[in-house]
Amino acid sequence: MRVTYLPRAALLSFAALAVAAAPAAAKTISVSAGTPDANEKLQEALILAEPGDVVELGAGTWTLTDGLSLDVDNVTVRGAGTKAGEGSILDFAGQQGAGEGLLVTSDDVYLTNFAVLNTKGDGIKSKGADRIVYHQLRVEWTAGPKETNGAYGIYPVESSDVLIDSVYVRGASDAGIYVGQSKNIVVRDSIAMENVAGIEIENCYDADVHDNVATKNTGGILVFDLPSLPQQGGHNVRVFDNMVNDNSTPNFAPKGNIVASVPTGTGVLVMANSRVEVFDNMLADNGTANVMIVGYRYPYKDEKYQPLPKDIAVWDNQHGKAGFAPAFPGGAEIAAAMGGSIPPVLWDGAGSAVVNDDVAVLSLNLPDVGTPQSEAKPSPADLKGEAPAPLPGITLPESMEARVQ
Repeated sequence: MRVTYLPRAALLSFAALAVAAAPAAAKTISVSAGTPDANEKLQEALILAEPGDVVELGAGTWTLTDGLSLDVDNVTVRGAGTKAGEGSILDFAGQQGAGEGLLVTSDDVYLTNFAVLNTKGDGIKSKGADRIVYHQLRVEWTAGPKETNGAYGIYPVESSDVLIDSVYVRGASDAGIYVGQSKNIVVRDSIAMENVAGIEIENCYDADVHDNVATKNTGGILVFDLPSLPQQGGHNVRVFDNMVNDNSTPNFAPKGNIVASVPTGTGVLVMANSRVEVFDNMLADNGTANVMIVGYRYPYKDEKYQPLPKDIAVWDNQHGKAGFAPAFPGGAEIAAAMGGSIPPVLWDGAGSAVVNDDVAVLSLNLPDVGTPQSEAKPSPADLKGEAPAPLPGITLPESMEARVQ
C-alpha cells in the first residue's frame, strides 16, 4: 500500500481549518447585580452568549428598566436563587415599556434559579422555543392581584417539548402558568396562587399537568380550546395528582379577556377540548365547582372551530366542600333552590363526559352552545360510565430531564 505524506505546512493548514470549524468551548458569562449599567450588561451577555454557554446571574436585586431577550440556541440562564436577600432578583418595577421581562425565541434553553418581579407585561415568555426548560423560577407581582399586572407569568407558546418544573407564580392578571399552541408538555411540582387562572393549557396537544398546587386563584387549572388560532383542536391532556383548593380570588382580568368570564371559585375547568383526563386530584373549597365541563359559548366566525368538549373523563378525585358560592349567572338562585349549594361537578350539558367520582353532578341541560345560559334547566345528571382507554404519559427528551436532576 502506498502512503502519501503531506508537507508539514499543509498539515498545519489542515489543522487550523479543523479548529476553525469546531465550536468554541462552552463558557460561563457572569454578570453582577447592583451596578448602574446592569440592564445593559445583562442584555449584552445574552447577545454575546454562544451555544453551550451559561449566563450566570449574580446574587442581589437587579433594578431593570427594559425587557431582556435571548435568541441563541442551547444557552443556560442560571441565577443564585429566587429568595429576596440571597437570590438573583430581576425587578422590573421601573420598566419603561410594556413588554416581557424576558423573551426567549431560541431552542434548547434552560432557565433556572432566579426571580422576575413586577413586569409591565408578561413575566417570562418563550415563542417558538423547542425543548425549553423552566425550572426553579419565581415570577411575581408583589402587590398582589391587580388588573394592571402583566397578563402571564410563565408563558411558553408555539413550541414542542416544554418542561415547567418547580416554579412559583403569583399575581398574573390572566394566567400564572400558561402554555399555548404547543405540543408535548409537562407542568409539574409548581405553585400558582392569586392569579386569575392558576395554570392554563390552551390549544395544546399532549400535556401532563401533575403534582402542582393551584390555590387562591379565580380558577385553579383551565384546559381551553379557542377559535381563530393557528393551532386548534386541543386534545390529550391529563390533569392529575394536583391540589386545587380555595380558588376564591375575585376575577381581576381586564375586561374582554376570555378569562374575565371565569367564575370565582372554579377548581378545574375544561372547555371545548377533547380527550382530557382529570384524576387523582384533591379538590376542595372551590365556591363555584370543583370541576366544570363546558362548551365554548361566545361568538366566533371560525368555521373550522369545534366548540364542544368531547371524551372528558373524571375519576378517583377527592372532593371537599364545593358549590357553596357559585359565581355564574343564576348560580346563587340554583344553590338556594338546592339547599344552599350546588354539586361539586358542574356540566353545561354540551359535548360528552364520563364522571366516575362518587359525587353528584349538576347539568344545566344546554347541549347547544348557541342556547343562552338564561335558558338553563338545571337538574342532577348521572355521567357514570366506561371511560375511553387511558392516555399515555408524556415523555420528554432525556436531555431536558437531565437538566433538572
